[in-house]
Amino acid sequence: MKDKPNYFEVNRATWNKKVAIHAQSDMYNLEAFKKGETSLMPYELKALGDVKGKSLLHLQCHFGQDTLSWSRMGAKCVGVDLSDEGVKLAQQLNKELQLDAEFVCCNVLDTSEHIKETFDIVFTSYGTIGWLPDLKPWAKMIAERLKVGGMFYIVEFHPIAWMFDYTNGKAEMKYHYSQDEVIYEEYEGTYANQTSKMVSKEYGWNHGLSDVVNALIEAGLQIDYLNEYDESPYDVFPDLIRTEAGMYTMKNQLFPMIFELKAIKL
Repeated sequence: MKDKPNYFEVNRATWNKKVAIHAQSDMYNLEAFKKGETSLMPYELKALGDVKGKSLLHLQCHFGQDTLSWSRMGAKCVGVDLSDEGVKLAQQLNKELQLDAEFVCCNVLDTSEHIKETFDIVFTSYGTIGWLPDLKPWAKMIAERLKVGGMFYIVEFHPIAWMFDYTNGKAEMKYHYSQDEVIYEEYEGTYANQTSKMVSKEYGWNHGLSDVVNALIEAGLQIDYLNEYDESPYDVFPDLIRTEAGMYTMKNQLFPMIFELKAIKL
């Protein structure tokens, strides 16, 4: 990470711009959230179950809606995010909703430098690992922050989905399934408001499932399960079809859209 500061600073600037736009978007539906609606989706709710009384570390939490949703369910939560503006809004929401979550602004790879406590659960979801050049330090940090017997859970868009360039409004296969070289994209708008005039400038990396699994195993975690699903809870790719259950699928579904993984620290 130390030799790639520019990548993270460019991404931080973009995410700082996204916060205000996302907070006003239909996708994040902040007013409904303030009135008590959860931001959590079926995959993660089913996987984590009853979190009451458990400590939970949420990695790359954006402006904290999921963190605060877990807090409402009784977990003692800490959220981490790269974006100063995201953490600032998360702290405001925490105060407004009279919850007891904490939020730390830092690069997720530096989490252990800022947080020393260990947790029952480390959680991350949807569009997170693609911002990281190497998953080994990420997995090492997760193992450091878990209690013995603690659970790590990730639900994420499938790596096949990131083989495509979507910046022109259609899916064009362009990138390797597991690509070491950095990918730079610059486009107008954001996934939560595609008509926004903000310019997103983003550096990212593609990680195949073996990269995820092996990094966690190398860090000392035991994989409990790895599942792949054809349905996404978010309408973030071109030409998706909404199902009766409120999920989204592709017109011609040839690969999974989501994967979830649970691991335990022995």
